[in-house]
Amino acid sequence: MNPIDFLTDLFNPDLAFLPKALAVAVMSAIVCGIVGTFVVLRGMAFIGDAVAHAVFPGLAVAFVVGGNLVIGGILAGVLTAVLVAVFAQNRRLKEDSVIGVFFVAAFALGIVVISRAPGYAGSLQQFLFGTITGIPDSDLYIVGGTGALALGVIFALHKEFVTISLDRESARAMGVKVFWLDLVLYVLVTLAVVISVQTIGNILVLALLVTPAATARLITDRLGIMMLLSPIIGGVSALVGLYISWSWDFPTGGTIVLVLTAGFLLAWAFAPRSGLIGRARRLRRRAGVRAGGRAWGPAWGRRNPPVADRNPPAADESAAQSAAQTRAGRAAAREPAAQTRAGRAAAREPAADPAGELDTETTPEPLTTGVLP
Repeated sequence: MNPIDFLTDLFNPDLAFLPKALAVAVMSAIVCGIVGTFVVLRGMAFIGDAVAHAVFPGLAVAFVVGGNLVIGGILAGVLTAVLVAVFAQNRRLKEDSVIGVFFVAAFALGIVVISRAPGYAGSLQQFLFGTITGIPDSDLYIVGGTGALALGVIFALHKEFVTISLDRESARAMGVKVFWLDLVLYVLVTLAVVISVQTIGNILVLALLVTPAATARLITDRLGIMMLLSPIIGGVSALVGLYISWSWDFPTGGTIVLVLTAGFLLAWAFAPRSGLIGRARRLRRRAGVRAGGRAWGPAWGRRNPPVADRNPPAADESAAQSAAQTRAGRAAAREPAAQTRAGRAAAREPAADPAGELDTETTPEPLTTGVLP
């Protein structure tokens, strides 16, 4: 199927579920891309997987009672996130240990609940791996409103989230409310996961939360650009994944994840600064500069190589010979000056003759007074 046929199917009234699935997938990717930026900065990839397990009991309860799946997942995820944030304040336990306990317990509760529903095997597969069919119009509005709320909170608390993501202890010393910000971030992760479950599935939703942000992190070092690239990468991957899955009848969630992974691998290889090929080129360039004895200065935008590597051995020998000749020339130039000073000292010696050392034979005798006879 070519892209023109795919666009035709999007506007086909008989395939009304397809544009709704695309809208939910793109909105979920955008929200997960922005929230995932802070998840990647804080090294909280485990929290995404844990939240995906935590929302499962809410989805199961909503399915059994015939309620809205998104609302059920949000309630369960928020409740579990609050419990984790409270118990994680105990310094005897690390945050990942508390997360592992509560979120796995929540997933187990969801399995027990959904097993009481008739025909739960098919419903369980739908929850775990996602589906593009059966998305009601109400879910479309709920996903849009929830995503807008999450983005509004992120932009309102942007500085605080950046502070606790880079250095939690310094933020605590500055008086930042780390506990409440952690709680808000857990809730935002929960919202991002819940609105993505129907399209990509409970198991694969971690990729939509982490992979776009990790890909953007490979491309840039600036947080603002990273937050801009991450939702773009997620949205484009959702569109391409949905097109491939619809064209070749592949599972939607798995196809979107594979497209995201392909983008990550491309960034890992071809990123301008941190890519594998770029690093290899820089290493070869530095090796060539050192072998050729060329010293690139700051004007060329490169670091100067070590002093020992700037000149080849031949250049060092010629420099040593020139220095020796210069020292010999200076010594020869100093000899006439030394001789001149010695002559001047010899000329001054008679004037400095001490008293009593003159020749007595040349001294005239004194006159005497006599009487004539």
